Formats: sequence, structure tokens, C-alpha cells
Amino acid sequence: MSASAFLDRVFANLPSARGSDLQFNAWRHAGRPTSEGVGTLGMPGIDVDALAATIMNVGEYRGNIDYVEESRVIADPQYAGSKSVRFYQRVKVPMLAQIQMELVITDFGERDGWRVVAWHMLESETERLNPRQGARSDYNVGAWLLKPDAVAYALSSAPKKKDVGRLKFAALTRGADASAAQVVKANIKGMVAWSRR
Repeated sequence: MSASAFLDRVFANLPSARGSDLQFNAWRHAGRPTSEGVGTLGMPGIDVDALAATIMNVGEYRGNIDYVEESRVIADPQYAGSKSVRFYQRVKVPMLAQIQMELVITDFGERDGWRVVAWHMLESETERLNPRQGARSDYNVGAWLLKPDAVAYALSSAPKKKDVGRLKFAALTRGADASAAQVVKANIKGMVAWSRR
């Protein structure tokens, strides 16, 4: 799944920031078991460059971002340089599962007045991961959109059903859709707080 195609859908559904309340939109895409969603939060005083650098610092997510159990950079000449990073990530969904994937995160620069940092999952690399170390993602794509007075976060993800079983899969898909707005708000606040430490 391409981050560029996902970004087109995000910008088509991006809510404007209004005050300090999260504005959230979700939509279905391609018959997937979870909705795609984006939330925008008005936040004055954002240092866009510092926040973008924090988001790109994927090797330090563990201990700084909630529920990240492991996050490490994978050396790959295809993604060398400061614009893209390949990495492995394993996250814990409390009381349900650990989910793992390989991803590439890219600083896309400016688009429509926003600084855009987005990621997409590497499908074949994720498929080769050992499911005994955590359920593998079936798809995972997302984006951060940054302005001096607002931050938006977008995500589309689900685990492989065969790795978690029917009941957990339902909790991790329907449950994720039900709690998406709260998760988006918490992720924005957590990343901004880390960037200011």
C-alpha cells in the first residue's frame, strides 16, 4: 500500500482545526476490515522542524511513545539519507496482542501548507517475520501533518487474521474503529510532548 495514494485520501478528508478539540473523519476503503481515519488538533506553538525530526527518530520510539515494545532502524541503502528510514516496529495492544511490522517512513516536505511525514508497510518483509514474536500486520499506512498551529494524524491498519484468531481480530478491527478518535488524540499529544522534552 503506497503512502502517496493514502495521502491523497487523507487530504480529501482532512478536517480543519477548530479550537482545541480534535476534529476527526473516518471513511471506508477497498473493503478493508478497518476504516481509514484522520484527526486534526489545534495546537499553537508547534516547532514544525523539531516535531518532524522527532517523528523521524524511529529508533527512539520505545520509552518515548506509549505501547511501543520495540522500534529499530534497519540499514538499507535503498532508504539511506535523511528523507526515508526503514524500520521494524512491535507494539502492544493492551490485553489483546503484540503486533509487528516492517515500515518505511518518509519526510515528504510541504503539501498544501502542511509538512508531511508518512509511512507505509513493507508487505513481503512483514510477511517473513516470525508470528511467534507477535501478530504480523496485514496493512499499516499512516501520516503526520504538521503546521505551527495544528497537528493531524492519520492511520489505516489491521493485523493478519490468521495470526490473532477470530475473536481477537474482531476486537482489533471493530474495536480499533470505535476508539480511533481517542487514539489519534493521544498519539498527537504524546508525540508533541516528546518533541518538547
